[in-house]
Amino acid sequence: MNIPDDPFFTMLARSLRSRDGETLQRSLYVTLKEAIMQGQLQAQSWLPGSRVMAQRLSISRNTVNAALEQLAMEGYLRRDRRGSRVTALPQSYSRDCSTVNVSASLSPRLQALPPVLPRDTPPLLFAPGTPAINYFPLPLWRRLLDNVLREEGSSVLGYGDSAGEWPLRVAIARHLALSRGINCDARQIVITEGALEGVNLCTQLLSVPGQTAWVEEPGYFGAKSAFISAGLKLEGVPVDEEGMKINRDLPAPTLIFTSPSHQYPTGSVLSAARRLALLEYARQNGAWIVEDDYDSEFRFSGEPIPAMRGMVDNAPVVYLGTFSKTLFPSLRIGFMVLPPALVESAQPAIRALLRGGHRAEQRALARFIEEGHYARHLAAMRRLYRKRQAQLHEALEQELTVEHSVMAGEGGLHLTVAIEGIDDVELVRQARQHQLAPSALSTFYLNPQHALSGLVLGYGNTSASQFATAIRALQRLIAQHRCG
Repeated sequence: MNIPDDPFFTMLARSLRSRDGETLQRSLYVTLKEAIMQGQLQAQSWLPGSRVMAQRLSISRNTVNAALEQLAMEGYLRRDRRGSRVTALPQSYSRDCSTVNVSASLSPRLQALPPVLPRDTPPLLFAPGTPAINYFPLPLWRRLLDNVLREEGSSVLGYGDSAGEWPLRVAIARHLALSRGINCDARQIVITEGALEGVNLCTQLLSVPGQTAWVEEPGYFGAKSAFISAGLKLEGVPVDEEGMKINRDLPAPTLIFTSPSHQYPTGSVLSAARRLALLEYARQNGAWIVEDDYDSEFRFSGEPIPAMRGMVDNAPVVYLGTFSKTLFPSLRIGFMVLPPALVESAQPAIRALLRGGHRAEQRALARFIEEGHYARHLAAMRRLYRKRQAQLHEALEQELTVEHSVMAGEGGLHLTVAIEGIDDVELVRQARQHQLAPSALSTFYLNPQHALSGLVLGYGNTSASQFATAIRALQRLIAQHRCG
């Protein structure tokens, strides 16, 4: 047998001494593994017996055997009655990783995704889409969650129904009937991890790669990302003061994404005439409308805008909602309402694609809704956001001296400020250094040539006492940017 000589034991002993904080078994295992990977122990060479290794290294024979058994189990050694022998690694394996040209490129579809800034914790000022989480009734939520765990115990620790917990689906159906004019059965409701998973699920259920999807221009980049990653071709449909305007010259779509009650980021409301026209167009062309009911809960004047889903019978609409904006983002609970025609046919796919989960949170949320806490919280937040929006309008008028126009003024959690002649992407990058996180308006467009520049200012997470100082900081950055 070709048994390693004393330098081998010298190397082992030195390595064992250098690995502070690790067990002797772990140290010996790692040292031998590295020696095999680096070619210090040649293929087919024999290691000393466990008794010899234990004596030479002054460690337990059980420790040696445990390390050798682990290496044998992973395929680095072969052990039999004769001893332990080093396994031959593939000849194509390169021991010098610095010489290996590893391709780290993403698929072309994912490379085409629009850039998204990181989510900050805690959220920075003016971050769009973030509610006033410090106003959420956390003690009440903790009590409801504790009650669920105490009463239902380990029964809620399994996967659960792929479509979500039945009590929550029932509670959502009742809430939608009262607040959004949507009459649906709880069986039509599928619980998702936020609205974006609902968009992803729509692409999987209703489209195939290569088909066309219409998106609002400007519009929500989450939907664009979902469609691009699903291999769909995007067509931007311009948005004006009446919302999405049908362009019959565009390729006919399979999916049409719209946020009719409060368009993001312009804030326009899709007019009744355009809603009906879009519904009829979808029917004629066999398309599905994905209705994102974004910020519909926070309308500050007049009656709530009815959902498209409830305007006509058998509408070709999949309705999406989320509790991320109304309660708190990390809850990660949203929902979709399937048309009756899809309920049965979609069940096998839903069971295959979704696994259930968050069962205790879903059941606590069902109680939160059924006991009236959700309606009261929405009313309180509506009052808070109405006041903050008015104060932000006032602060912009007083502090933002550069020429600008303000959009998205009828509700929601943000105001959009269009400002000509700025590189809003660079401005947003610089603003983060001042703990400000508005979004760049130009990034909401598919076609850069048609993009307006400006800032999307979220006020849900920002106290009105901080508005003036924050806007002055933005004003200084804009002035510096233009001077530069």
